[in-house]
Amino acid sequence: MPTDIFVGLDIGTSGARAIAISKAGNVLASGASAMSDHSADHRDPIGWLGAAKAALHQVCVNFERSKLRAICVDGTSGTMIPIDAKGTPLASGLMYNDPCTDKEMLARIADHAPATSAAHGATSGLAKLLRFQDLPDVAQVVHQADWIAGNLCGIYASDDNNALKTGYDPVTGCWPDWIEKTGARASLLPIVYTPGTPLAPLCAEVAKTFGLPEATQVLAGTTDGCAAFLATGAAEPGDGVTSLGTTLVLKLLSDKPIFDPESGLYSHHIMGLWLAGGASNTGGGVLLEHFTSEQIDALSGLIRPENPLNLGYYPLCHPGERFPIADPHLPPRMTPRPAKDEDFLQAMLEGIADVEALGYQKLLDLGGPKLASVRSVGGGALNATWTRIREGKLSVPLIRPDNTQAAYGAAVLARFGFSG
Repeated sequence: MPTDIFVGLDIGTSGARAIAISKAGNVLASGASAMSDHSADHRDPIGWLGAAKAALHQVCVNFERSKLRAICVDGTSGTMIPIDAKGTPLASGLMYNDPCTDKEMLARIADHAPATSAAHGATSGLAKLLRFQDLPDVAQVVHQADWIAGNLCGIYASDDNNALKTGYDPVTGCWPDWIEKTGARASLLPIVYTPGTPLAPLCAEVAKTFGLPEATQVLAGTTDGCAAFLATGAAEPGDGVTSLGTTLVLKLLSDKPIFDPESGLYSHHIMGLWLAGGASNTGGGVLLEHFTSEQIDALSGLIRPENPLNLGYYPLCHPGERFPIADPHLPPRMTPRPAKDEDFLQAMLEGIADVEALGYQKLLDLGGPKLASVRSVGGGALNATWTRIREGKLSVPLIRPDNTQAAYGAAVLARFGFSG
């Protein structure tokens, strides 16, 4: 039986999920709850908390609770709420993808934020702070994960990862002076800790409600994206994770930060390393413009990856690319079109694999480590033919992820923080 148990609590867009792991990383129990079961409004913080508590209750009844040592929470990056001095929400949350439409407000951020800051853009956390800061009785504006963790331990603090899009500087480890020049009230910002830092033990009432030891530590959390990365088992500089979803997203662990404002590339500080990531507009969405999922599966069986076509495709649904080529007008390149459908699909799969290889090369050129391995997540990772094509392009081992759940990654961070 495990001697120490760690729980990760993931607050996603549609629900909450909790996973308990042993010190060895074995999954001991899991629980989940939909937001819609607790509120009709996905922006309602009380709904977030209801789902989080329901998921936590489900997981806690399935392991030996006396052995729980630490809990870590991850939330959607850039989701924020205003709270009063007691931690009570003063308004519905603004979600990670809720844009600010006040052009003057965005212009103030653009004028003062350094080019390398992740606070640029209409959906930034800093824009949300500016929108919330004049509410009556506002004491703090915090991130989603901050608030959930605060309800467990009474401390409403943040972490490097969630604070990044609000303007926090992870290199210097502080809220920079330029934030106040945008008109933002910096006094409303939470204290920021390194992800995995112990904040406080569980509140006595929370411990009693869930039957948990009062000594259980609540740790500074992370974003859902960072937690999902940690879940894969990637842990050393040069370990990459490719998400093959509608778009292509690359993440790479580095021993130093990597920034490239032109490409929208920035770095998260986590577990003593730096996690850099870039997102391309290519990916599975392009494939689905030409074939159904069933056709892709059938045609993939006809492809022979050992016989590459090398047609030089750059598959895009429409002009414009972010990373690895920052060009808002970059045209799609998907000609000549072979007569056979399976050859056309192969050319697209090869093209996306070429973009993936170019992306990791771009990270190397920007000062990152040489790619050592890749773990793949997303629907495209299940396509064995595509995997073989990618192996040929990347020339590194493609390793099966340990897990793909953000809650598992948050539990890994809890284990890291408690053990460290």
